[in-house]
Amino acid sequence: MHFDVFNGDADGVIALLQLRLAEPKASTLVTGVKRDIALLKRVDAKAGDSVTVLDVSMEKNIAPLEQILAAGATVAYFDHHRPGDIPQHDGLQATIDMDPNTCTALLVDAYLGGQYRLWAITAAYGDNMIATADRLAEEAGLTEEQSLLLKEFGILLNYNGYGAEVSDLHYAPDALFQALLAYENPFDAIADSDSPYHRLKAAYEADMAQAEASEILASDAQSAVYFLGAEAWCRRVSGVFGNELANRSPERAHAVLTLNDDGSYLVSVRAPLNNKDGADEVCSAFPTGGGRKGAAGINQLPAEMLESFIHILSKRYQ
Repeated sequence: MHFDVFNGDADGVIALLQLRLAEPKASTLVTGVKRDIALLKRVDAKAGDSVTVLDVSMEKNIAPLEQILAAGATVAYFDHHRPGDIPQHDGLQATIDMDPNTCTALLVDAYLGGQYRLWAITAAYGDNMIATADRLAEEAGLTEEQSLLLKEFGILLNYNGYGAEVSDLHYAPDALFQALLAYENPFDAIADSDSPYHRLKAAYEADMAQAEASEILASDAQSAVYFLGAEAWCRRVSGVFGNELANRSPERAHAVLTLNDDGSYLVSVRAPLNNKDGADEVCSAFPTGGGRKGAAGINQLPAEMLESFIHILSKRYQ
């Protein structure tokens, strides 16, 4: 039996899409919303089974990873998050790169020799690796109009991954992956009026219009903190709104907060694009926090820690 374990955002979905377009394989899909990263505990792999893991923190899944390897299964692991101590095991093939200008889909693209480069570029745009994606788009000979279409599509796919639970999303990530398998390249999906691109485009525009009117909790030369609210649209748009803010003001860090049912905050942080470092440090200073140098988050920030978070975020970039 084979398991495909992947993050539900643009990077995770497209990383798997490239692999399965190149290497079709029947598999059990294990995924969830973007913040649902404790995925390996759902994999009941046995001796002789194989597992592919994409865009999921090894550090956050180390115990179930070691159990899977001990059971005799083999694991291929592609990721760009902080891995912690990588197990030394013959059954593990780990491709990990924490460079803030790469993403998992680009690691898979290198593994496949650029076979589905247009999808990889789409993922890079979706993960807000704009400079990297622009460079690859130019190398691929794309026009400015084509590049903008891939950028939009990547943002839409990333937008779909945000929510407290799958019911918040327009497409369950496994269903989105399966729908995209019909398209050899993203332009084919854009050209098809029945593809996910068109449904996501309309929903994204509606959600972003509401986000533009959100409350600013704090703002200074180093950072800005926005609060959206507690509704499903707030959770859906939190990550892509953070990326949009980062692109508008690349010299500042940004945080976008939504409200959890228990009164705590779900926090999405973007380091300044001019200094893509430290977002993971800021978030890891709080319980349930973690992520990458350029983009990180806190799943449940207690309300009484909000002022401390705002202070630490601003101080980190002074």
